[in-house]
Amino acid sequence: MIDVMRSEWTKMRSLRSTVWTAIVAFLIMVAFGGLVSWAVVSSASADATGSPGQAVMIGLVALPFAAIAMATLGVLVISGEYRTGMIRTSLQAVPQRLTFLYGKAVVFTVAALVVGLVTAYTAFFVSQVILATGDFAASVTDPGVLRAVTGAGLYLAASGLFGLALGTLIRHTPGAIVAVITLNLVLPQLTTVLPGAWGEAVNNHFTSNAGLQLTMVEPRPGGLAPWTGFAVYLLWIAVAMLAGTTLLHRRDA
Repeated sequence: MIDVMRSEWTKMRSLRSTVWTAIVAFLIMVAFGGLVSWAVVSSASADATGSPGQAVMIGLVALPFAAIAMATLGVLVISGEYRTGMIRTSLQAVPQRLTFLYGKAVVFTVAALVVGLVTAYTAFFVSQVILATGDFAASVTDPGVLRAVTGAGLYLAASGLFGLALGTLIRHTPGAIVAVITLNLVLPQLTTVLPGAWGEAVNNHFTSNAGLQLTMVEPRPGGLAPWTGFAVYLLWIAVAMLAGTTLLHRRDA
């Protein structure tokens, strides 16, 4: 397994597409958070103040879009092997397909955690420096802020793993990316119009609706508890990964 992980790390860091996608996720979060923070300070009245929850929300405003970039990174890590035909060489070198996939998943998860946490905290601190000029800033010592910012980093990493799982399942880069966008951006919004108690339950437990609870200083009323919501999001990822694992084991390369 160690040799597999070393090989996967070499492949991952040597591909320009993966490096640039990670950079894009970072820039989306930091740039948009800083831009919106500047806009808020510029348009606010002299005596206006904000709550820690609002300050964190402003700093992490681009989180859903950065999460799509991270999910795209996860897709590319596996779908690129199918696109180039490298998957045949990889599986010849590592005939144990589960060892190959889970070695790749472990390496990617560690890398995505580092990128996600660095991105989330950089976006937070940059935005708070700007918001502090207008007395809007939050501190990591404020209740719920540390959990929300750390949760944003964890959400980014989990979204990347979701992309890896869907890439394994679909094996086609555009198709897997469309699936990620549909499951994490489009359908979660549509679940808000479902009627009754069952509609509310679906809405609360649907992918990003559940996972994003961890990133809020003041979680959405009526939604899941922060860590419960993130656990539900991880369950979605686990199901997708299990389905991808099953098909990888059964299908030809």
